[in-house]
Amino acid sequence: MSGMSTPSTAPSSTPTLPDALRLGAAHLTVTDLDRSVAWYQDVAGLRQHGRDGAVARLGAGGEDVLVLHEQPGARPAGRHAGLFHVALLYPSRLELSRTTRRLAANRLPLTGASDHGVSEALYLRDPDGNGIELYADRPRSAWPAPTEAGQQVGMYTRALDVEDLLRVSDGEDVRRHAAEGLAVGHLHLHVGRVPQAVAFYRDLVGFAEVTTYPGASFLSAGGYHHHLAVNVWAGEGVGPAPADAVGLREWSAVLPDDAAVGAVRARLEAAGVAVADEGAAGVVLRDPWDIALRLVTAR
Repeated sequence: MSGMSTPSTAPSSTPTLPDALRLGAAHLTVTDLDRSVAWYQDVAGLRQHGRDGAVARLGAGGEDVLVLHEQPGARPAGRHAGLFHVALLYPSRLELSRTTRRLAANRLPLTGASDHGVSEALYLRDPDGNGIELYADRPRSAWPAPTEAGQQVGMYTRALDVEDLLRVSDGEDVRRHAAEGLAVGHLHLHVGRVPQAVAFYRDLVGFAEVTTYPGASFLSAGGYHHHLAVNVWAGEGVGPAPADAVGLREWSAVLPDDAAVGAVRARLEAAGVAVADEGAAGVVLRDPWDIALRLVTAR
C-alpha cells in the first residue's frame, strides 16, 4: 500500500484483536546515537541492550523497548503524519516516582505532567524533538467510569500532583536504571484524517475504539485504555512524513500466535492493502500515511 491510498473495502463485521495483545519495540530515527542513548539512560533509566553500527537497542534488561537508528543530518519533524509520542509504561507508581526523581536530579525539563484518571504521565522531548511519555497505570478498578455515550473508558486530562507522586519514593537515592517490566504502553500518532485512521486501525487491523477527544481517537485491545491514539493536531489532511526526517520508523504489536497474525493479514489483503511477510520477523503493514506497523508472534 502506498502513500495516501484508502482500503477498497471494509469487512462486514468489526474484527477484534486478541485480548493478549501487547506492544513491542518502537524504532526511532535520531541524528546522534551517542547523545540519544545517554539521554534515554538519564531520562527513562534505560540500558543499552546492544549496538550494531548505527543502531542501538534499549530496554530495562528484558525485551527491547526502543531501537534507535542514527541518521546524521535528518531534518526535524514538521507538519506531517508520524509520531506524536511513544509512551513508556512503568510497572508501578513507585517506578514512575523514581523516574520523576531521576528527571529532577538531571534537571531535565518536562513539556507536561498530566493525570488522566487511568494513568499518571510525564511528557518530554528527546534531543531530536521526538515526543516521549513516561507513565504508570492506575489499577483498572480505579479507572473513571465513562461519561459519554460510546465511551468504554472515562479518561480525562488534569494537572498531575507531582509532589504526591514524589512522596512514593521519599528517602530513596536516585536510581540510574529502571526496574525490569518497563514496556511500550501505547503509541500516539499524527494522521491526516481521524475517520480514515479509525477505518484502518479498527475495521481492518482490529483495534476497538474506546474513547474520543476533539480531533483524536483512542483505540485498544482487551479493554485497555489505549494501545494507540490518532490525532489531527498537526493539521487536517497532512501527508506522510519525509524519509529524511527524525521520528518513528515503525512500531510493533505482539500477538499470541501465528493464527492471530494471519487473521489480520487476511483482512488487510482482502481489502487491497499490501502486507510484507518477513518470516520470523513478522509481517509489516503500512497505514494510509505510510506509518509502518510490524505484527509479530509471542515467542
